Amino acid sequence: MPSGYWVDLMLTHCPITVFGEVLFDCFPDGTEVLGGAPFNVAWHLRGFGLAPCFISRVGADRRGEAIRSAMTSWGLEPSFLQTDASSPTGQVAVTFEDDEPHYEIVPGSAYDVIQSEGFQQLPVSDLLYHGTLALRHSASAAALAALKARHRGKIFLDVNLRSPWWSLESVLPLVADADHVKLNAAELALLTSEGLPSVDVANLSASVDRFAQRHHLETLILTRGAQGALVWSNGEIVSVGPAACTHVVDTVGAGDGFAAAFLLGLGQQWPLLESLEHARDFAAELVSRRGATIDDVGVYEQFLMAWSSN
Repeated sequence: MPSGYWVDLMLTHCPITVFGEVLFDCFPDGTEVLGGAPFNVAWHLRGFGLAPCFISRVGADRRGEAIRSAMTSWGLEPSFLQTDASSPTGQVAVTFEDDEPHYEIVPGSAYDVIQSEGFQQLPVSDLLYHGTLALRHSASAAALAALKARHRGKIFLDVNLRSPWWSLESVLPLVADADHVKLNAAELALLTSEGLPSVDVANLSASVDRFAQRHHLETLILTRGAQGALVWSNGEIVSVGPAACTHVVDTVGAGDGFAAAFLLGLGQQWPLLESLEHARDFAAELVSRRGATIDDVGVYEQFLMAWSSN
């Protein structure tokens, strides 16, 4: 990161706490790719000039050291990245059958046992972001509960349903606790048991409205892949179509990029349509590249300059 970059951005301060998993996707050829939805979101927020506080846990192993090193190099503060002496750094084992990828989210990972010790040193945060995967274990779920108990700002839940690591009984209370929720149409169908149609926008909008009203949300963001996205707020729905001329290379992490740009919009108080458009466009940039993160700060600068000129 070039010195002075953050100062030159001249963005309004928007402290965000990010809680959840950091892991490596491990491929059969030995390739390992750093990721985990909360980590990806924190990475992008830093790229956009914010200083998120990232809370997770890694093993006392080479992967854990690699994560700590990557965070330090990118300017992500590692103070709340815990180290576990007995549990390994998180992994997703990626295998292929007939060229189709299959994912095994390895259990017993360090991010399953995040602890609440040290939370009293956390800076005051306007917004708490978390997902659902890291809460599959009672230890990390208890740590998040302790974090919520001291948090006085808004809560952003990024739903990420991965079988067998979720249940209605565990996820719906998280929705009820949140102010802002992001999910996709398939996840909305799973949480409502409505079997949503993929093209009937009117029925989809009605389902979004029912879900948001039922859980007393401020905003509900629904991503629809190649069909765009929509956001519900105060009974009104704003939608955008897909980004123009997107060359898809890798869709992994696109939703995380979308979430980070939308979070930036919340902090900057952009109109909802602008937030949706900017989130969609940044996600489109991600899918045109290999990997879930970008290590070129110039890409973030270009987006920020374009958005500030609108």
